[in-house]
Amino acid sequence: MTAYVIPAHDIVGLPVAGTSDLFPVRRVYCVGRNYAGHAREMGSDPTREPPFFFSKPGDAQAVVPAAPNRVLELPYPPLTNNLHYECELVVALGKGGANISVEDAASHIFGYAVGFDMTRRDLQFKMRDVGRPWEIGKAFDYSAPIGLITRAEDAGDINHAAIQLDVDGVTKQSSHISELIWSISETIANLSTYFTLAPGDLIFSGTPEGVGAVVRGNVLEGKVAGLSPITVKLV
Repeated sequence: MTAYVIPAHDIVGLPVAGTSDLFPVRRVYCVGRNYAGHAREMGSDPTREPPFFFSKPGDAQAVVPAAPNRVLELPYPPLTNNLHYECELVVALGKGGANISVEDAASHIFGYAVGFDMTRRDLQFKMRDVGRPWEIGKAFDYSAPIGLITRAEDAGDINHAAIQLDVDGVTKQSSHISELIWSISETIANLSTYFTLAPGDLIFSGTPEGVGAVVRGNVLEGKVAGLSPITVKLV
């Protein structure tokens, strides 16, 4: 039996509604500026140009499972004075492939969850302004808290579900999944032309307008109709 020269890394498992089993995370893809309102507030033109993607690590340092009906304490990251929330519908793939058609994309979905794409906005903008990658602004430790996964067949009409984020009880983001510039199926199809997708992949589908800064002590609650909400406290 082959042994590793250092201890092997643990696979992150996300809880699945109605079962004690876990969804094993492989890769985490994120769609940039996929709501017109958010594109405008980031200073971009929200046209239907091909979507663009970035990634977060799929390991336990980045992906943080949030248990239902509990407040997840999330460490405020270092080297930033402008930490932003971005509430998103997260798509969990149960089947992979390359060059997936839009018509077949939905059959690849295992389920959905609510997640936060936490962003060190000052570092992201610093990198953007000099034409460098966004990783230090997007892919830091604990940057992807994700709630309970609901199987696709139990999620209802997810393509028209409401999405909302509250900070300390005040609504900051409010929209519908139908407002996505690129639909979930279109996003999967386009992403699969760049990467061979696989079971265990997660896709953060984009965030509505209303993003903003949070500080230690703030409590964030993210909701998508039909899914388990996620509650996070910055510490």
